[in-house]
Amino acid sequence: MNNLLRVDLTHGQIAREPLPERYARLAGRALSSRLIADEVPATCDPLGPHNKLVFTCGYFAGTSLTSAMRTSVGGKSPLTGTIKESNAGGTVSMRLAQHGYRALIIEGEASPGTLLLLHISQEGARLLPADEYRGLGNLALAERLRARFGERVAFATIGPAGEYLYNASAIAHSDADGRASRISARGGLAAVMGRKGLKAIVIDEVKGFVPKPVRADLWRQGQRSYTEIVHTHPATKIYREVGTSAMVRVMQGHGGLPTRNYRDGRFELFENLSAETFVKNITERGGNPTHACMPGCIIRCSNVYPDQNGQELVSPVEFETIGMMGSNLGIGDLDTVARLNRVCNDLGLDTIEMGVTLGVAMEAGLLPFGDGEGALRLLDEVGRATILGRLLGAGALITGKTLGVRRIPHVKGQGLPAYEPRALKALGVTYCTSPMGGDHTAGHTVRFTNDHRNAAEAVEVSRRAQVMFTLFDCLGVCIFAVPQMRDRLDVLAQAVSGLMGFDIDADGLQQLALETLRVERTFNRAAGFTKEHDRLPEWLVNEVLPSTGTTFDVNPEEMDRIFAHAGF
Repeated sequence: MNNLLRVDLTHGQIAREPLPERYARLAGRALSSRLIADEVPATCDPLGPHNKLVFTCGYFAGTSLTSAMRTSVGGKSPLTGTIKESNAGGTVSMRLAQHGYRALIIEGEASPGTLLLLHISQEGARLLPADEYRGLGNLALAERLRARFGERVAFATIGPAGEYLYNASAIAHSDADGRASRISARGGLAAVMGRKGLKAIVIDEVKGFVPKPVRADLWRQGQRSYTEIVHTHPATKIYREVGTSAMVRVMQGHGGLPTRNYRDGRFELFENLSAETFVKNITERGGNPTHACMPGCIIRCSNVYPDQNGQELVSPVEFETIGMMGSNLGIGDLDTVARLNRVCNDLGLDTIEMGVTLGVAMEAGLLPFGDGEGALRLLDEVGRATILGRLLGAGALITGKTLGVRRIPHVKGQGLPAYEPRALKALGVTYCTSPMGGDHTAGHTVRFTNDHRNAAEAVEVSRRAQVMFTLFDCLGVCIFAVPQMRDRLDVLAQAVSGLMGFDIDADGLQQLALETLRVERTFNRAAGFTKEHDRLPEWLVNEVLPSTGTTFDVNPEEMDRIFAHAGF
């Protein structure tokens, strides 16, 4: 896994290159962000020819380490204008690693009107015409790619939303069963892929080429310890039994479940969206409430949600979608949420961004809150690229400003996820100060404090969470292993040292994360972002949240100094 594949779409050239020595110790988000910082002008047009799209593997891709094959996708975001890393589970990084690649760099752009497919096989890589797939949704496209290239190929695809260059578009990755269901959702990077004229990346199955561990005994010891800790931890049991749907009741209890475009933090119909209802629907209809998105995962937080006739409707339904397309829209019906989820997956849309966008549209009076069928009709407009559909596909901020809405929940143009920052203040700091814009996965604080309304501690709690979650992104390890492993970084360091052959300890891993954050924040500053951009909208700061009686009262000057201890 010591090579990179560079694909120049302008000239139709493909080159296999050795990974430069300066990148030898980088993987996952650390590598994708470093490549973007080194090769993409910070002030470039995100949908222009100078932006690049980078797919990278974590250290453990292709190995037997569980829950450790996340794929990082990096680029300059058309939604936020910042650097972006948007990762997903599934099989893409496993296949890249098996072909010997730690990074895939997509650069340039095909001639106007051209649509291509990149096929990576043991014979090499080639660009193929993809006109026959133009306009296809991800679900039908996945079936056709598997029929053509084999049932066990991995793929990354864009739906119509990516072809339409929507800011809210998302890249779909193959899961362990060949569905186009693992989503690099945030930041609109599918629009970058669409602008470049690339409909799909298909990677053939191959037996091996993941190198043997350099220090086998050290690797085995680290791997065994990691597996034992993850397998026996109580958090794993919760994820395995109910997935992320457990957060519905947790956020309702905290008063932080966004309701009707962030007007409240508690939803009167939350029981209809709860984990108990969720699992009951799935099991009674013959679905699967515990599913592995990547081969060999023992956390198994995913699911397969069936309709009322027992037919598979969508996989998976996650808490973020339940929150943003359920309570945030005033919709108290999981079947409706699942239908909205399926449409978004097929079109290639970020369910968080579209949930915020639909909430803003309801705020503007296009629909009443609670109108699930109306929400589906609006998504149909998005899929047909009508004028209204194109507006909605541009995301919450543009939609809200166009419709004259002031209450737009966003940071740096990215819609906020399903955690109210006035109820979870440290997570609000993450939204503000992360290089990624409003993104909970950049530093999820729910398990990092029990005092979520404490403004005095919020910056420190967010800082610790951001470092930890960045670290796991750099490793390519699922963030659902953070609760189990955050106090045992020595075990992960042991596994990295044994596999890669260079010495690194727990402190070294955290320094890797801090350096990645420094690289990303430096890029954003060069792109024109200042501390004034690291803020929530004014209404979120001043307006009292009814469920908690709180505002977002974290000291802005403290947020500005969040990484001052590290010199940036």
